[in-house]
Amino acid sequence: MWLLAFLVWFLSWAGGMYWYLCGRPSPFSEDCVRPAGPMELNQKKRDKLLKQGFAKQKVPKDLDAIVIGSGVGGMTAAATIAKTGKKVLVLEQHDQAGGCCHTFIDKGFEFDVGLHYVGQLHENSLFKIIFDQITEGQLEFAELDQHFDTVVIGTGKETREYTICSGKTEMEEHLKKQFPDDTEAIEEFFKIMKLSARKTPYLAALKLIPEWLALFLVRSGLANLYSSAFRLLSMNATDLVDKLTSNKDLQVIFAYYFYGTPPRDSSSLINALMLHHFKRGAYYPKGGASEIPYHITKVIQKYGGNVLVRAPVSRILVDSQGAAYGVAVKKGKEEIEVRAPVVISNCGIFNTFKRLLPPEIQVKPEIQNRVEMMKPGRGSLLIFCGFDGTEEELGISSTNLWLFKNNDMDAMMDEFFSLGKDEAPDNIPMMMCTFPSAKDPTSKFRHPGKSSMIILTMVNYEWFEEWKDTTVKRRGDDYMEYKMRFANNLFDWACVHYPKFRERLVFQEVATPLTNNHYLGAYRGAMYSAEQNLKRYHVDVMAKNRCDTPVKNLFISGQDVFSCGIAGALHGGLLCAATALGQIVHVDLLLLKKKLKRRKAREMAALAQKKLQ
Repeated sequence: MWLLAFLVWFLSWAGGMYWYLCGRPSPFSEDCVRPAGPMELNQKKRDKLLKQGFAKQKVPKDLDAIVIGSGVGGMTAAATIAKTGKKVLVLEQHDQAGGCCHTFIDKGFEFDVGLHYVGQLHENSLFKIIFDQITEGQLEFAELDQHFDTVVIGTGKETREYTICSGKTEMEEHLKKQFPDDTEAIEEFFKIMKLSARKTPYLAALKLIPEWLALFLVRSGLANLYSSAFRLLSMNATDLVDKLTSNKDLQVIFAYYFYGTPPRDSSSLINALMLHHFKRGAYYPKGGASEIPYHITKVIQKYGGNVLVRAPVSRILVDSQGAAYGVAVKKGKEEIEVRAPVVISNCGIFNTFKRLLPPEIQVKPEIQNRVEMMKPGRGSLLIFCGFDGTEEELGISSTNLWLFKNNDMDAMMDEFFSLGKDEAPDNIPMMMCTFPSAKDPTSKFRHPGKSSMIILTMVNYEWFEEWKDTTVKRRGDDYMEYKMRFANNLFDWACVHYPKFRERLVFQEVATPLTNNHYLGAYRGAMYSAEQNLKRYHVDVMAKNRCDTPVKNLFISGQDVFSCGIAGALHGGLLCAATALGQIVHVDLLLLKKKLKRRKAREMAALAQKKLQ
């Protein structure tokens, strides 16, 4: 009798799990991907799609979901949900869709804002399949030069230059040639990179299985026993590289993707993933980063939804039972309520919980606990430079330049971020230079004879806080003078490596954390959202920091769910869609990936057979 009862229970459980994982129609398919059409070059037609302003009559009826914010995390969640046949409305506070994927044109120069390059877009990679699905094959990428990054350490006569190249085996071998005395350390680090990439799905699984089960696996130590990836996640990057090598320059190479957190407080696994991300190549969207929201918007509209801009959400509507049922959008002096059974916030955990929820909900312990899991990230400062000249005339290429004053990243960053407001502009220790015009092959005919550069560094929000209540473009002469101190020092540093820049510069604009807050809605100007520190990557926090929230029907998407950057935000969007749908869409993606790889294998076999005939 007991055996029969157990068999009935087991069969019921197995059937339920099969239905949960594979029993519902997949939002993804081979058939939806079609050959990319011609690029839309008419700016008015592009603006009609990307800059469609909010109006009550443009809101689709009988909405299934509302997404706050049109960054890649929100757009990924929206497109995935839409592809299950649901109507989704995306609301963006800026005057164009895209978040950190939007571009802007000024004085004939085009600049990306947050997407500088992406990796893992080789044929049949999971990342490529996801982009193909949410744009239905319409987004094309250009592969950058194999030498995709240059890292320069030191200044003057103490300068050392290292080149980073992509390639399944070439990346590792190229580093060994530059560090011949540290080949074992490089080999070990690349093993860690491979392990991190292969086991990352386990981290996603922590957020998809029931929270009680995830916490049990973590706190019992079973997760650590199952995979060393969980130990790497909680291990700081400095401790890891110290064990591998005493060569401080090589330690910089292992952790040069700065996002405002010193290696001592960064996750070893996340740092390893960042370099691994470009192992199979670096890429840039043909037509610029705005191609991403442009084509995703079409998919959302195809299923009856819409993407509307100039639609600042002033609050999330929560009923007396504590469930979200819509949002209020500020339109002039009035608020317009838009309702849907699912609300997804892609505007960051701090904006969501500290600004958009009703005050009586904000103070609840469960909300406070979620907020306290993280802290706001560092602000970003960007300089947009336009040059009269081609890339050949300027001596630039698609290769990014990373500059560091010395090779002690922990001490360097600690010292810089501890400086006072007046000292900071003259003591910048690191920066990145990137050239969107050299990466995008269409730039040559869309903006002939013009080249663009973006300089990026990290700063404290507090240095600019005194101007937070001023209006954009009207912040005063003292603000302009202060931000130009940063700009002049950074540009002078860039000119050391590119001497022709100074005489060819015809346009320059500087974006501070206040700029990022205004245009991107970034909390305290942090483009990478919450700080990417060890605390947020502790396995316990990873298990608790989920897409669902203490507010029923309210979900979180984007960088604050998984990790930072375009890839992190995209995976955050997928996790959010899976949670909101109650369907693990990752299984559908993996099945599609296997199907595509089998098809490719058959094609290669047929081609080989044909050659033998």
